[in-house]
Amino acid sequence: MAEDNEPDIEVVRIQAMINENHSREFRNNNRSEHGYIRPKNASTMILVDGSKDDPVILMGKRNKKLKFMPGALVFPGGSVDKFDGSVPVSDEFSNTTQSRLIQAMRGRPTQRGARALGVAAIREVAEESGLLMGKSGDLKNNHDDWKDFKDNQLVPSLSALRLFSRAITPPGNSRRFDTWFFIAHASQVGFIPEGGFAPDGELEDLQWIRPRDAITENTREITRVMLVELIKRLKEDPELSDDYPAPHYQTVGNRFRKTII
Repeated sequence: MAEDNEPDIEVVRIQAMINENHSREFRNNNRSEHGYIRPKNASTMILVDGSKDDPVILMGKRNKKLKFMPGALVFPGGSVDKFDGSVPVSDEFSNTTQSRLIQAMRGRPTQRGARALGVAAIREVAEESGLLMGKSGDLKNNHDDWKDFKDNQLVPSLSALRLFSRAITPPGNSRRFDTWFFIAHASQVGFIPEGGFAPDGELEDLQWIRPRDAITENTREITRVMLVELIKRLKEDPELSDDYPAPHYQTVGNRFRKTII
């Protein structure tokens, strides 16, 4: 299993990368060309399956034709859509999880805004893998994004989602995301397509993989940080309690900083 200081080792690696001269020049050039870019809200889901002693997680490789991180092994996820907060759900976040989200969100946080983060994560899992996370019910939504839920009589469920972490893309990048990582047991999946997965093409080679094995694949630096954080979390909190500390990674100046939500 991972040593307790592995996340810190990964942070040091990213810190060194951020401080490299070519990285600073890249950020400064982008600032001059694009100005300040406000991070766009995004959500990612970490689905955990298998036994407590040998857990596996859902990951896939980004299509090599994509401009952003082509070929990288990632968790399902993507940008939050403006309508995600209005999608009906069968149940809400726990009071603890909702409170933590609202306290940490940028701007003027609301319950709708917090719900949008969780709903977006569920939607992205459905789009990129075909797995539908929800409970039985009649979904009162006719948007194409939710057709599979409606056809399978499922309504998105938030109550079992836990806040895992948060990471904000450093300033100076041409694309920036304020990404919220959620974690849940695979038992929350209410529908599995024939063959196991039905991806939309953005993710390829979907697989259930051990976190330790995923680190050795083609992963980006922040994904490796999340994987070692995940190994620690699953060792200490396999039941996924809603009050387990969630790390928040962001760059302040040229320093890659970790705080706790």
